[in-house]
Amino acid sequence: MITVVDGTSSARQKALAAIYPDGVAAREELVALGHSHSWISRQCRESGPWRRPIPGVILLTDATPTRHQLLRAALTHAGPEAMLTGVQAARLYGVRRLPPESRAHTLIPHQSKVATWGFAVVERTIHLPEPVEIEGLPVAPLARALIDAARRMSELKAVRAMIHDAVHRRLCTPEELRDELAQASTIGSALPRLVVGALEDGISCAVEQWLQGVLAQTGLPTPTRKAELRTPDGQVVGIAEVWWQEAGVAMQIHYDEVALEPGKVPTTPALVAAGLIVVEVSPAQLRDQPLVVIRELQEAHRRARQRPPPQLGGAPTAPAA
Repeated sequence: MITVVDGTSSARQKALAAIYPDGVAAREELVALGHSHSWISRQCRESGPWRRPIPGVILLTDATPTRHQLLRAALTHAGPEAMLTGVQAARLYGVRRLPPESRAHTLIPHQSKVATWGFAVVERTIHLPEPVEIEGLPVAPLARALIDAARRMSELKAVRAMIHDAVHRRLCTPEELRDELAQASTIGSALPRLVVGALEDGISCAVEQWLQGVLAQTGLPTPTRKAELRTPDGQVVGIAEVWWQEAGVAMQIHYDEVALEPGKVPTTPALVAAGLIVVEVSPAQLRDQPLVVIRELQEAHRRARQRPPPQLGGAPTAPAA
């Protein structure tokens, strides 16, 4: 143990900066190092060089704390076995589609007596996972972090966006999420169970959900799905993801953005050459801009009514999902 008793305040602070590179320390640790309670309190006065974001946790600077320092402060408050979970943990893993969240959600052993304070949310659990270290911080496995975050969210759209982003970009798998749900608390689990359940048939099921939602709101006739298009003499022109034969309108989804179906090659040029009006969209557009896609489809049908439809026939290559 390093003990600092003598010396100037500046010297003490330099020594502490070496011990606590994140600039966050537990008050009890500072006392154990030989600093008196009165001296620590003086440093935390309004005119002093330190701040106290949480009782018992000292920020060894008077500057606005960084996100990393706030996360460290929450962990310090929660105790030595604590780990981050929820939105802040998912952000550390690189999940992008997250709800706004300024609090730090931590997990601690069920027998611990630490309580939530301010931005430091503490959750006791009997299923404490093995943490992963990211940026020097202990973090719950991503699947656990996502389920913990989802259980505290109230909007299905936000839960779906978060989980789909993580799964589509291969940050975690549906199987890992299902395993976490199997042992998670039932409190708040309805939305994540709904979203994860929809992934059971594979990642592309997410895009299918978005597509079905768009098609249901267009007011257009029911299209044929995954239709193989042929000329009157039987020549195959291509495959349309969505096909309105009477109008001669097709919709193609380009999966390359999220790599849902690696190697899938769009057939749009051939369809356009055959006289179709083709609406091209990405999975992200179906997810984020459904009203824009609906307007584009409606406009495509308006244009189609102004010319004779191409002489093409189509039949499903497989049953619609």
